[in-house]
Amino acid sequence: MAEDVSGGDLSRLRQLNALAVIRALQGRPPLTLTELARRTGLSRASTEDVARELLRKGWLAEAEPAPGGVGRPARRYRFRAEAGRVLGLDIGGHNVRATLADLDGDVASAARVAVTPEMGRAERLEAVDRAVLACLEQGGLTGADVWASGVGTTGLVDGAGKVMLSEALPEWTGVDLAAHVRRLAPAPVLVENDSKLAALAECWRGVARYAKDMVFLLAGLRTGAGLVIDGKLHRGFAGASGEIGALPALGWIRAQEHLVKAAGGEAGDVFAAARAGERAAVTAVRRYVRDLALGASALVLALDPQMVVVGGGYSRSADVLIEPLRRELDRWCIRTPEVRMSALGDEAVVLGAVRLALDHVEERVLDGRTPLVSHL
Repeated sequence: MAEDVSGGDLSRLRQLNALAVIRALQGRPPLTLTELARRTGLSRASTEDVARELLRKGWLAEAEPAPGGVGRPARRYRFRAEAGRVLGLDIGGHNVRATLADLDGDVASAARVAVTPEMGRAERLEAVDRAVLACLEQGGLTGADVWASGVGTTGLVDGAGKVMLSEALPEWTGVDLAAHVRRLAPAPVLVENDSKLAALAECWRGVARYAKDMVFLLAGLRTGAGLVIDGKLHRGFAGASGEIGALPALGWIRAQEHLVKAAGGEAGDVFAAARAGERAAVTAVRRYVRDLALGASALVLALDPQMVVVGGGYSRSADVLIEPLRRELDRWCIRTPEVRMSALGDEAVVLGAVRLALDHVEERVLDGRTPLVSHL
C-alpha cells in the first residue's frame, strides 16, 4: 500500500491504509507493528497511527504478549472478528440456505429449509423467513445484530435488490428481495445472481483463489455463468454479464434435457449410469457436455481466463464431466484454460452471499462514517 499520493485525498489515503491493516489481520494470528508494516508496505509510524485509530474505533484489539520473549514484549494486534455478524442467503429451487458468519467469514450458525421448484412466491418467501429465523435462533441473535446481508437468487437482479427476470422459479420476477429480508434483518441487504455469487466464493475460499480471471459454470437443473476479471466479480452495465445462455444457438437452454430424457425425469441418475458404462447414459452425458462446452467456449474465447470452474448440482459427478468438457474446449478454444470442479459444492452460493455482505462491511472502513464501537 503506497503511503504518498501526490495531490491525492489524505482522508481517502488513511481509509485505504486502514483497510490494508484490517485485511492483513483478518483470519490470521495476531501481528506486531513491525509484522503489520511488512505485510502492508506502510512505514512503522504510519502503521502505528492506523492501528491506534482502529483500536479506538473497535476494529482491532490488543492480543496477549507472545510467550517466551526476553525483555518488554512487543504489542500485538488482532482483528475483532467476533464483534459483528453478517448473514448469507441462498434462495434456490430445492433449498433455502441461511448462514451467519463472523467478520472473518467463519460460519457461526446455519439453517436449511427444503423447497420445490414449483413453489410460488409466497411459499418460497415464507421458507426464507423460516431459514433466517432458525439461523438467528441457533446463533442466539436477533435480526438487529446483523450488520449486512447478502442474498443469492436465480435470475437478473437490479441494483436495488429486486428480481428483474427469473424464468426458473414461478412468480419470482418482480419480487423485492432486499425489502423482504430487511423485515427480518434491518441492516443493508445486497442481492445478486447466484452464479455470480458462486464465482465470488470460488475466488475467496474455493479452487480459484489464485486465479485473477475465471469463468464459473453453474451446471445443474439450469445452466449459468459468473465471471471474475482481474480479481473482481464482473457484473456488467446492467448486471447481466454471463447470461450467454439466452442465445439458443449455444445450447444452454436445452443442455439438461439430454439428461432428463435419458433418465426419465431424474437427471442425476444418468451420471451414475454413465459411470457404470451404460451406453444410453454415456451418450446423454456426452451430448450434455457438448452443449455446455459451446457456451463455455464462447466465454473462454472472449475472456481468455486462467481457469474454468464447474459448480452446481452436477458438480458431484466430476469424474464423468471434467475430462469430456476439457476435450470439447480443446476443440473450440485457441487456448484451453485449467478446468476444475468446485470444492464448495452446495455451499458455494451462500458463501458468496456471506462474502458480498463482508465486502459491504469492509467498505465502512473506507467511508469513515460509522465507527465500529457504536455496535458493541
